[in-house]
Amino acid sequence: MYFFEWLTWLAYIDPKNEREAFEKQHKKTRRKIAYESDDQEMIEAAKKPIGIIPKSRGPVYTVNGHILEMRCGIWEDKRGLISIVSLTIIYMIASDLYLATKSFKTLLLIAQNYQGQPYGERLFLGLFFLTMGLGSLWLYLKFGLRFTRFEMFTSRHLLIRFNRTTQQVYLHRPTYCGGIVTLPWHGVTSSGSDKKYATAAGVGLPLELLWPPSFTGTLHPELVHVGKASNNFAEQQSEWEFIRRFMDEGPEGLPRPPITSHFPWPWQAFTPQFEGLTHYFRRSSRLTKLGLVFISPAFLIIGTGHWLSLMLCWKPRWPKIIREAGLPGKPTPPLTTLNDYPPAVQERLRENAYLWATRPGKRPERKKRASTRKPKTAIATSCLENDIPAETHRADISPG
Repeated sequence: MYFFEWLTWLAYIDPKNEREAFEKQHKKTRRKIAYESDDQEMIEAAKKPIGIIPKSRGPVYTVNGHILEMRCGIWEDKRGLISIVSLTIIYMIASDLYLATKSFKTLLLIAQNYQGQPYGERLFLGLFFLTMGLGSLWLYLKFGLRFTRFEMFTSRHLLIRFNRTTQQVYLHRPTYCGGIVTLPWHGVTSSGSDKKYATAAGVGLPLELLWPPSFTGTLHPELVHVGKASNNFAEQQSEWEFIRRFMDEGPEGLPRPPITSHFPWPWQAFTPQFEGLTHYFRRSSRLTKLGLVFISPAFLIIGTGHWLSLMLCWKPRWPKIIREAGLPGKPTPPLTTLNDYPPAVQERLRENAYLWATRPGKRPERKKRASTRKPKTAIATSCLENDIPAETHRADISPG
């Protein structure tokens, strides 16, 4: 579930020497050049009202006069597979340690009342299962636990909170995904503001919000995906218009969205698997629909893993200053800056700042390609006609 956010954060703090070594070994892709005018154009597009009915598809956890809190993150529908694999590995480790403990317990009973009975086989089994259990546990803690924490033993959801009183946006993420961040509302851009900013016409992806580096204060952009996966661009537009109107105009006149509980109910684990697929089901053939019926047990397995993942995580909790932000007499949270990170992370972010930097000014207009082919002159045309064989001339001309 947090795999995309983890990869994004790694891209921000990737050591410069390792990245340069990788680019030398592989074909380097050309980096797209961004200009300040591009960011300004996206920000201005995000401020414009959209002639569409605002509607939030959720999940929404809190909404009142000054706060709107939603789920964010991408690939929520894929959650569950890592949990199943992780629980299988944990079960195997626990089984080995249990069998080793049982074998050594039997050996202890034999030693307390030894009467010459053989114990070599029991000793071998105890040492074997102990070695397997401890060895597997070491490998799992060193290499596997980081992937397990994408779905288990972490915050139940990634959250985004919009506070219209402070005009700030707060992101709740684990530390290995960038941590909790405070951002200004006025610097946000959205994939729902204009179709040219939507990826793949918005099909199968949640609404995308982006803060350029000039508004984050951390030398890198902030990218989040909000809500459910969409079936079309219109759903992204409706979601964005709901958020924009809440922050800019207030909740008056907006349809009240259904509130989702943080409690891990079973249906919260099975419904995300079908987010963004309504358009596919409607247009699929009968044969495809029959095939979906046959593979439905796979959806059941993934949904069960998703539910186990929800139960083995805990409800995310905001810091006190963010919980009280916007209340009378309470301080406004400071925007996140580079100094909020550890010194080692600050150094990495400074090294990689050039990757996200924008060029000043406006993007130069693309020049029209002029044809390099010279037009034929009258002399060249007459010469070409002289080169035509006599046989191809008109038939009414006698051969002379």
